[in-house]
Amino acid sequence: MAEKKNLLTDKGLRKLEDELQELRVVKRKEVAQKIKEAREQGDLSENAEYDAAKDEQKDIEARIEELEAILKNVEVVYTDEVDKEKVNVGCVVTVRNTATGDVQIFKLVGSTEADILNNKISNESPVGAALMGSKVGETVTVEAPSGESYFEIMDINLDEE
Repeated sequence: MAEKKNLLTDKGLRKLEDELQELRVVKRKEVAQKIKEAREQGDLSENAEYDAAKDEQKDIEARIEELEAILKNVEVVYTDEVDKEKVNVGCVVTVRNTATGDVQIFKLVGSTEADILNNKISNESPVGAALMGSKVGETVTVEAPSGESYFEIMDINLDEE
């Protein structure tokens, strides 16, 4: 079975590449220095600084491995190539809940970049999936465990970050 592609916007790709570079070049050296300094303090069996540095090293290496796996199987959506007439990954969408009248703005991203606290929703989430391919003026139905919600698409823009 083919591996699932990691869908990223061009900005999301740059962010992950920058994080990977920072971890490889800066953080690895920093933690190696911490380990070296902790070793110089003597008995490692009761050395909290050494244990903390080794744990930090393990976390850094795990994150590097995770980022490498994501980037190895990435598909980039370049926002300057996105059709602004339809909702797609990379678009900023303004919607109105037809029941409550509440207006929300979402940026549609791949699941790797999703961050609901910053209104970045995955194209695979219930709301994101319902919005994909829709046009301004259309109303979409979102199936959720709590029931159906209806959102009218008011505006579609490209990412302005």
